[in-house]
Amino acid sequence: MYPIELTTPIARDLTDFGFEGLSSPEEVSDVLDKKEGTVLLVVNSVCGCAAANARPGAKMAITKGKKPDHLVTVFAGVDKDAVEKAREYLLPYPPSSPSIALFKDGRLVHMLERRHIEGNSAQTIANNLEHAFEMYC
Repeated sequence: MYPIELTTPIARDLTDFGFEGLSSPEEVSDVLDKKEGTVLLVVNSVCGCAAANARPGAKMAITKGKKPDHLVTVFAGVDKDAVEKAREYLLPYPPSSPSIALFKDGRLVHMLERRHIEGNSAQTIANNLEHAFEMYC
């Protein structure tokens, strides 16, 4: 687990932008069990690709055009139980942080794993998500 003084500003990078921070398995289930609407889930991380690519890309994607009904985040290395629960919903994808997933009507419909995030620009990630939003939101 990471020190709270390190992770609080990193978490707020998303929560201050309108993402709801989920810190318990129950909170994760309450959101991801919904059978109507769309949910964007960001599995946040302290790594450089989360800071440079994942968080900025997710934030850019929700600023124009269609966007999901709910924006949520869990923090790998911080909210251990919430992240474990979220990863159950991300199957069959292996654990990956950072990662970004889009759910529609309780079903995983789009997934960006770390391998899709690392080495790509925030704009590329935003474009990818915007395309998914057009299809599913």
